[in-house]
Amino acid sequence: MSRFLITLCFSFFLNPTQAYAWNAAGHRLVASIAWQQLSAPSQDFIAAALARHPDYPRWVKKSHSTDPAEIFAEASTWPDDIRNDPRFYNDGREPATAPIAGLPDNARHKRWHYVDLDAQGEVHNGEIDVQIKRLSQLLRPPPTGSALRSTQKNEQISYALPWLLHLVGDIHQPLHVGRNSDAGGNEVEIENPFNKRLPFSSLHTFWDDLPGPPWLRGKRLAKNVADLLDRYPAPEQGNVAQWRNESHRLLDAAYPRENGSLLPIVSETFLKEAREIAHRRIVEAGYRLGNLLENTLTQ
Repeated sequence: MSRFLITLCFSFFLNPTQAYAWNAAGHRLVASIAWQQLSAPSQDFIAAALARHPDYPRWVKKSHSTDPAEIFAEASTWPDDIRNDPRFYNDGREPATAPIAGLPDNARHKRWHYVDLDAQGEVHNGEIDVQIKRLSQLLRPPPTGSALRSTQKNEQISYALPWLLHLVGDIHQPLHVGRNSDAGGNEVEIENPFNKRLPFSSLHTFWDDLPGPPWLRGKRLAKNVADLLDRYPAPEQGNVAQWRNESHRLLDAAYPRENGSLLPIVSETFLKEAREIAHRRIVEAGYRLGNLLENTLTQ
């Protein structure tokens, strides 16, 4: 092996990539499938709530559209987008930044994106399952006689929606319910001969990129959604605990089984199997997200 390749590989070990989640394509696919499960009144309610969000103009600019379905899809990437936004801060590690009008909270909440389990299956780190349940409750109308002002409630809903769109997608990615011993695959480096742009990466990054290019939008996004819906049936709705456990049970299939010259290597068979899992989980997440929103908003 060349000295350059050895140096490149060991640089990954020393500085492992901290991946996010499904990439932007994955989240837009999940959201687009979910949108199709919503009734017209629910779509109208959600569209109005997202239009009140302070970053709504950014979603319009990124999607080149004001169509509610496309804004819904774009909003699903917001919890990842704010990781590099100086208006937000890393809670527990940095001082709070200035409040943002229209948002009840401007922390990045990195622990919300995942839950890592130890060898006994006990939660060691992360809050994704807890936060999905909590954010779902924020969408419900306040109880009769509540002192919560309508402006506060509207802000809560506009804030909770992008997070909920995102986290239901995340919990269906197997490495977001990963092993604490390797930080959900972030500390596992692999060789991928099928990716000329990124032949070496963390295992987590490999999984995040399976849905497609992160710029996927518009007609190509719609076509991919239609293809996925043709291939995979609607799943049992289940609950957050079931979604979490399904992802955790997929971990054995999430790791390459062959070794390359220095690292575990993505074989043609493994790539095919991983894509199949990823596509199926995206469809399952989309159906479940849509049903979760519909049931929450109509109760």
